Amino acid sequence: MANAEQLRKEILEKTREYYKVAFPEKTFSPGETYVNYGGRFFDHEELEYLVDSSLDFWLTAGRYCESLEEQLQKFLKTKACLLTTSGSSANLLAFMTLTAESLGERRVKPGDEVITVAAGFPTTVSPSIQYGAVPVFVDVEIPSYNIDISQLEAALSEKTKAVMVAHTLGNPFNLKEVHAFCKKHKLWLIEDNCDALGSTYDGKYTGTYGDLATCSFYPAHHMTTGEGGAVFVNNPYLKKITLSLRDWGRDCWCPSGKDNTCGKRFEWDFSQLPKGYDHKYVYSHFGYNLKMTEMQAAVGCAQMKKLPTIIERRKQNHKFIKEQLLNYQDVLTLPEAEPLSDPSWFGFLITVKDNASFSKADIVKHLERNLIQTRNLFAGNLIKHPCFDGLRNRGEGYRVVGDLKNTDSIMNNTFWIGVYPGLDESRLKYMTDKISEYIENESQ
Repeated sequence: MANAEQLRKEILEKTREYYKVAFPEKTFSPGETYVNYGGRFFDHEELEYLVDSSLDFWLTAGRYCESLEEQLQKFLKTKACLLTTSGSSANLLAFMTLTAESLGERRVKPGDEVITVAAGFPTTVSPSIQYGAVPVFVDVEIPSYNIDISQLEAALSEKTKAVMVAHTLGNPFNLKEVHAFCKKHKLWLIEDNCDALGSTYDGKYTGTYGDLATCSFYPAHHMTTGEGGAVFVNNPYLKKITLSLRDWGRDCWCPSGKDNTCGKRFEWDFSQLPKGYDHKYVYSHFGYNLKMTEMQAAVGCAQMKKLPTIIERRKQNHKFIKEQLLNYQDVLTLPEAEPLSDPSWFGFLITVKDNASFSKADIVKHLERNLIQTRNLFAGNLIKHPCFDGLRNRGEGYRVVGDLKNTDSIMNNTFWIGVYPGLDESRLKYMTDKISEYIENESQ
C-alpha cells in the first residue's frame, strides 16, 4: 500500500492534470465574450496549494497562514502582518485598535472625529459610525480622485483623533502632506490599502506610512484568497492590541493549536481573577474572531509568487487604455497618478465632462450592451445612500466640510473599467474601440 506522502504526491499530480482540463485557456470573441472588470488570476499552483492544505485538514490558521503573513510582511517591509477574514474586517480591526483604553488620551472615544472622504467604499467609514465616532467628510480632487489636502485644516477640531482614508483605485493619496498633518496634530493615520497593493509613494510601498494599514484579498483585488484581508502595523504595542481584537479579545498571544508561548501560562496575576488563571482564557479587549483559514492562506501563498507580475500587468494595462483614449480628453477626464507615486492600479477611472453630448449613464449602457463590465467608484457619495438616511434626518453622526462638489461629480459622471491581468491586448483594445466608437458616433 502507498503511504500518505506518496498518495499526497499522486493527488497533487492529478490536481495539476485537473486544472488543465477544467480551466483551459479561453479564446476571446469580440461581442460574444464577456469582458470582466476583474477576476481571479491563477493557474495550477493555486489549486495544488489549496488541495495540499485540505489534506492536512487543519481548518483554522496554520502553516500556510504563518507563511503568508511572513511573505506579506517581507514584501511591504513592515514589522507585522495579521491576516483577517476580509479587507472590511481589516478596516474594523484597524479602527477598533485605536479605541483601546490602554492608549490613554490618544484613544478614539465615542463622539471623537475621524477625517475621511465620502467618495469611496463604505467599510472605510462603517467602523467609525458603528463605534459612535463621527466621520468628517472632505472632498476629493479630480483627476487623482484622492483626498483634497487643502481641506484638512478646515476639517480639524478639538475632537479629531484620526485620519482614515483609502488610496483610490490604487492611486496613492498625498502621503507627504497627510502624514505631516497627522504628525503636526498628533493624529492616528490608517491607510486603507485594499485597492493599492504594490503601489509606491516616494519610493516606499503604500501601507507602510500609516500607524495601521489594511489590505483586501477579494477575488477582484490584486491577489486573492477568495475572501480575506490583512492588517499591517509597525508599532509593536498596536500589533498586540490588533492581535487581541482579532483573536476573541484574549490577552494570550499563542498561535492556533499552541499553548504556553509565554512560558508562564498558569502564573499570571490579574486583580479580579483567581491567581494563576489560565492565560489562554484571559480577555483584555472586547474582541472578535476574524482569523483567516488555512485553505484561504494556501491560495494566497501561491498568489504571492505571481504578485510582481500582477502588479506590472496592471500598470501596463492602465497605460495601454490611457494611450488609446488620449484623443478624447475634450469630453473625458482621464486619471492622473499622484505626484511622487507609481500606482499599482485597480481600475481605469473615466469621468464624462459636462460639455460632452452624452452622459455617464449613456456610455455605460453602451459598454454593458457590448459585454464590457463597468463599475462606479463605489459609493460615489456615501452620505447620499440609504444607510445615512437616519443620521441625516437626525442631523447627527457625521460632519461635512464644504460642498463635496467633486464627490457629487464622481457620483454622477464617473465610472471605471478593468485593468486586471486577465485582460490581454485584444480585450483591452476591444474596450477602448467601443469607447472610441461611441464617442465618434455621438460627435457626428
